[in-house]
Amino acid sequence: MFPKVIKLILALVSFGYGIYQFTDDYIGNGIMFLLLSAMFVLLYFKNELIFLAFLRLRKQDFEGTQKWLLRIPNVERNLVKKQQGYYNYLMGIIESQKNLTQAEKYFKTALRLGLSMNHDLAMAKMSLAGIYLQKRRKREAQQLLTEAKKLDKHGMLTGQLKMIQQQMKKI
Repeated sequence: MFPKVIKLILALVSFGYGIYQFTDDYIGNGIMFLLLSAMFVLLYFKNELIFLAFLRLRKQDFEGTQKWLLRIPNVERNLVKKQQGYYNYLMGIIESQKNLTQAEKYFKTALRLGLSMNHDLAMAKMSLAGIYLQKRRKREAQQLLTEAKKLDKHGMLTGQLKMIQQQMKKI
């Protein structure tokens, strides 16, 4: 993993060399270097280690997910703000299996930093509502559940939302 500054430098250098190749009439090499610079720009905004952690999470491998996330050194320096949000979101999912207090901190940080997709925001708010419900903080849980319902436009979380609401009625 390269720090984000190095990714930008590599993108600029490969873009410049691609333009130079165009001026020397090496069109194929120029296209290749422009595509290479586009890849570095893409990796600036989409961290490769977070992507690999999402793939591990998809297989329900929480230990593997945590291993990939712990490979990221100095999260604040090496990740863009949205990537830091997803890092905290994934750590919150992992910690919700072990330690609810730590998971609550991670989910709050993820919501503060921001997530780019609405269903991720809805999932984070729903998870945080579940944690609040287990801690007997019903009012905050209800508020987060209504916000999660608004964000869940495709109805992917309706089953889980109904289950949490039924648990809320029991309290």
